[in-house]
Amino acid sequence: MMGSGPSGEWHMEKRSTLKNDSFVKEYNPVSETGSLSIIVLGASGDLAKKKTFPALFHLYHQGFLNPDEVHIFGYARSKISDEDLRDKIRGYLVDERNASDKAEALSKFLKLIKYVSGPYDSEEGFKRLDEAISEHEISKRTSEGSSRRLFYLALPPSVYPPVSKMIKAWCTNKSDLGGWTRIVVEKPFGKDLESAEQLSSQIGALFDEPQIYRIDHYLGKELVQNMLVLRFANRLFLPLWNRDNIANVQIVFREDFGTEGRGGYFDEYGIIRDIIQNHLLQVLCLVAMEKPISLKPEHIRDEKVKVLQSVIPIKDEEVVLGQYEGYRDDPTVPNDSNTPTFATTILRIDNERWEGVPFILKAGKAMSSKKADIRIQFKDVPGDIFKCQNQGRNEFVIRLQPSEAMYMKLTVKQPGLEMQTVQSELDLSYKQRYQDVSIPEAYERLILDTIKGDQQHFVRRDELKAAWEIFTPLLHRIDKGEVKSIPYKQGSRGPAEADQLLKKAGYTQTHGYIWIPPTL
Repeated sequence: MMGSGPSGEWHMEKRSTLKNDSFVKEYNPVSETGSLSIIVLGASGDLAKKKTFPALFHLYHQGFLNPDEVHIFGYARSKISDEDLRDKIRGYLVDERNASDKAEALSKFLKLIKYVSGPYDSEEGFKRLDEAISEHEISKRTSEGSSRRLFYLALPPSVYPPVSKMIKAWCTNKSDLGGWTRIVVEKPFGKDLESAEQLSSQIGALFDEPQIYRIDHYLGKELVQNMLVLRFANRLFLPLWNRDNIANVQIVFREDFGTEGRGGYFDEYGIIRDIIQNHLLQVLCLVAMEKPISLKPEHIRDEKVKVLQSVIPIKDEEVVLGQYEGYRDDPTVPNDSNTPTFATTILRIDNERWEGVPFILKAGKAMSSKKADIRIQFKDVPGDIFKCQNQGRNEFVIRLQPSEAMYMKLTVKQPGLEMQTVQSELDLSYKQRYQDVSIPEAYERLILDTIKGDQQHFVRRDELKAAWEIFTPLLHRIDKGEVKSIPYKQGSRGPAEADQLLKKAGYTQTHGYIWIPPTL
């Protein structure tokens, strides 16, 4: 780089280089050697039992949580003992098939757990919690200011503000020697733009953005995390990933069961708030974003925000809502409920790369199958000399769950003496290719990221705002009954109108082809 000195003479200066963040992590200059306290608030609830504690145990069992540093605290209103909590969660931590192999690790892990009982808006309860944490930190001979405290709010969003106030007032540590206090909050982050912004303001007034980890477990899934590598580390995709070659993109989530006793809770939110506005929209960002200038979390999240800000308002004619028959039989659901259990909506991104390409987000309960995948469908081959377009287009499919896989649907010559074409695939099925590799659960990966201080796979405040700006107008129209849910049979594909919308958007269904996961 050229520069001018005091005398006016020009000289050369060496340009500083950027480190490769995928291999070199820029940590705080003060090494993190203090004790680690992980506090699970809502410890007796379903989320904590089924997701949070199992993820912590798997991290412990794999050596990512050092027993000489870590201690785990459960906090809830239930008046139970340490041993009661351990008994409550024990059955969720290991499968019966491998219980004997993990018996010793399980016993040691459970001894790390201490329970504190108290209300979520009471000084006394949080003072007792702070005393218990401080006692652990002293026992580990942690110097003041170097301890680390991670608060996981496995709670309804309605109690986030009072709990955050109590944590800030009574449970934060001094962080002048490399220690920190971080909070993890679960979705839903509000019900619309106004409530989300209010929630963000309340928490943001207490904690800085680098301390807040808004968790969306879809960002911890293996094939979602693979998306950036797939797109930007393979020359094959670089020239194809645009409006010139891609006809449409589908991001699909299906469950083959209904609300199963959660009808009253689900009816407050519906499938768009529950799945599409967060999980599927986050996947869309990774599919559509431009290449970030580095792998630093802020650079990646900057590009995701640009995608969201480029989405044009949703048109009512590009939305189909459904409600499965029998949904209102749940006594906790109102008889006149219009809450959708199924939705297909088309988003359109107004930028140079994606203008004219429909992004189809589709989610439903009580469907014919259980799966989540991304389908990138390419345009027809110009000048089709083989007359095979009716067999289907090229499609790149990323199966997120179950049976993680990536496969490309191709037209090939059918083996034999005659020149006939057939659809087949290039297939990367993870269970077959990576037989000896255990794919971690999303919560394991994300909790480990919070300990490391890596916010790449968490939702930033402006990102959350942009996401709600897309869907709030539609959600308000649904809440007012202006957009109706169409009944559909349980175990079906959803309303027929949804398939018609896909066809209108330009999606071409492949007939006669079924992907079969390879056997080991």
